[in-house]
Order: sequence, then structure tokens, then C-alpha cells
Amino acid sequence: MKNDVNWENKFSRCLYRPFDIRWLYYHDALIERPRKEVMHHMMEENLGLISVRQVAEGVFNHAYVTDTIIESRITISNKGIGFVFPLYLYPDPNQKKIMGHSPRKEPNIKPELIKSLTETYGKEPTPEEIFYYIYGVLYSNTYRTKYAEFLKIDFPRVPFTGDYELFNRMGECGRRLVDLHLMRSSELDYPIAKFQGIGDNVVEKVRYVEEGGRIYINKIQYFEGVEKEVWEYQIGGYQVLDKWLKSHKGRELTLEDIKHYCRVVTALKKTIEVQMKVDEIYEGVENVIRD
Repeated sequence: MKNDVNWENKFSRCLYRPFDIRWLYYHDALIERPRKEVMHHMMEENLGLISVRQVAEGVFNHAYVTDTIIESRITISNKGIGFVFPLYLYPDPNQKKIMGHSPRKEPNIKPELIKSLTETYGKEPTPEEIFYYIYGVLYSNTYRTKYAEFLKIDFPRVPFTGDYELFNRMGECGRRLVDLHLMRSSELDYPIAKFQGIGDNVVEKVRYVEEGGRIYINKIQYFEGVEKEVWEYQIGGYQVLDKWLKSHKGRELTLEDIKHYCRVVTALKKTIEVQMKVDEIYEGVENVIRD
């Protein structure tokens, strides 16, 4: 490391757990399996779909989005680690140096699929539109239930509707979910949760009290306004709100931490609302499957 003149440029944001981004010193000398053949695509402006190959126990809720590199246990499954699928593929950084210029990024979507969708819809969908559609479908509870057995043994497979209006409506829900999960949605500007109590803000013992919707972080301080279904909501096998706090156990929450957590509560509440709309649309998707 001491011989690396660019050592200061190795710090990177890393998605550690859902809604939990950490700073990582991304250097080969410290990271056992950096997976740069994939992760270098996420070092550029990009979106990445996160999922798993198998979910042997419980229900499938292993779909998430990132715009950074990820930690392998971003999802939890007794059948393997989380995978990230970048929307765009960027040229190898070493190749870029040799060529002296920056070749274009390429969509990580089979040209055959884009061609088929273009023929079906009468216009070519953008890579982002396809990404949002897929993300929306993966958040359909109807889809997750119907294909539960298949999702236990392989990567999710997404049915594409033959109806362009349904494609757009599902994609709009997917876009809304992506913005919520990347914490960039204006819907998060007015959080539904509040932090109460005077103390040292240290996370000690986490417990939920349904009356008042309170999440205690210690004996006297708590977040309030959290409905039970929001408290229990899972992404990637993790109970999101519980996991976030337990990952910060023993730490003093800063003002930014508290604001962030209140926004996460809001994001989960909004996610549940969007999922209801997704299921309404998905019924139509199943009725008009593209050949």
C-alpha cells in the first residue's frame, strides 16, 4: 500500500446492508475478494439490481437496488451470497488507460430482448425503463407467491407484458421504488417517524412496542410513529429497521443518523403502498404475457 501513489483514491461508498451505506477502503491489500471484474462497473454512474440465486427458507424478498459497490451479505440466504447486476457495463479501467480515451458504456441487456420489446411495443424502451419494469415486477407480492417454488432454486425470471401501457405503469412503480430505496425521492422530505427522549443517543437494547409504534434504542429514547408492518418489513432476508439499529449497537447516533433512520421508516411505508399498486398492475401483466 505504501507504494501506491493513488492510495487516497481508494475510499469508496459501499452498500453494507439495506439502507446502510458504509465507507470502505477498497484496496487489494485489504479486501480478500474485491470482485473488481463486476464492481468496477459500479464505481461509475450506474444502477445495479441485487438478488440471489436461491432462497431455500422463508419468502422471496431478495430484490434491491444500488448505485455503489456492495458487500456480499447485502442479502441473507443459506444458499449463497447476494449478486449485483449492473445496468451498464463500462470498459475495463486498465484498458481505458492503454487506449487513452473512454469507450462508451454499454447496456447490460441482451440486444435480442431490446429488439423483441421494440417490435412488441412499436418503440424502443430505454435500458432504464426495462430496469424499472423488472424492479417493479420483483416487488409484486403476487409474483413472489406464484413463483415461490421456482424462486427457491434459481434466479428470478421476469415475465414481460405485451401491453405497452402496462409496461409503462409497472415501470413507473419500479422507478418510484428505486428512488425510495436509493433515498433520493422527494416523498422522503417529510418523514413519518420522530425521535423522542433526552439521553446519550447510544443504541443499547432494541425493542418494539406496538402501542404508539415505538422502537426503543435504550431505556428512555425511541423512534415513534412506526406501524407494525413497517417494523417487520424485510428486504433481502433482513428485518430492515431492526437490522439497521443492531448494526449500530454500542454507537451514539448522530443527528444525521437519526434523520436517515426516520427517512428509512418512511421509505418502507411508501414501499408497502407502492406494492399494493404493483399487484393491481401485475394481474394484467399475467393476462397479457409477451410471446
